[in-house]
Amino acid sequence: MSKKFQVTLKKSLIACPPTQRLTIKGLGLRKINSSIELADNAANRGQLFKIQHMVEIKVVK
Repeated sequence: MSKKFQVTLKKSLIACPPTQRLTIKGLGLRKINSSIELADNAANRGQLFKIQHMVEIKVVK
């Protein structure tokens, strides 16, 4: 069974750099406290590493 991540946006996008805004938009997060589930792969891990200070990440089995 593959692992998944549940990602929740916890901080505002107001003062963040444009590249981080585009990463959050690309993941599908829109408003604070919005959540998505992502597959555990290298591309998603790289995106999450870039915005790790703005999101809450939980592992879902």
